[in-house]
Amino acid sequence: MLETFNTAFQSFALWFSDSALWVLFFSGFLSATLLPGGSEAGLIATLSLDQYSPAMVILVATLGNTLGGLTNYWLGLWLPNRTQNEKHGHKAIQWLQKYGYWTLFFSWLPVIGDPLCLAAGWLRMKFWPSFWLILIGKAFRYSLLAALFYGLF
Repeated sequence: MLETFNTAFQSFALWFSDSALWVLFFSGFLSATLLPGGSEAGLIATLSLDQYSPAMVILVATLGNTLGGLTNYWLGLWLPNRTQNEKHGHKAIQWLQKYGYWTLFFSWLPVIGDPLCLAAGWLRMKFWPSFWLILIGKAFRYSLLAALFYGLF
């Protein structure tokens, strides 16, 4: 049984390792969760392969990173609702309470971005406005990185 599992897992890992886009997707996803990591190197490496259009690379990285941010949002929904005002709280919560949904545009920022998504779920912010602002912010980030890679700035 264990040998069957190992064989299946190796085949699964080999299938995903054949495509830089899958690696980029999962790199983007994992870096957007509360786990440590970054996807910038994966984006640059995939762009430097010159196998895929820049638009496709940006799209895949954005989708993975957005789904990772939404995972944090959904995890925040599981936490007990704490919408009452607190004098002392995490900066992400304070920013979301002060500036609202627009704060989620900055979910791409290092260190503070992941807690912003978690706090949005915790504060029970509406899904669709949260989704769109997270998506737009992540797309902005990867578009900017790709533009820098190609020397447009």
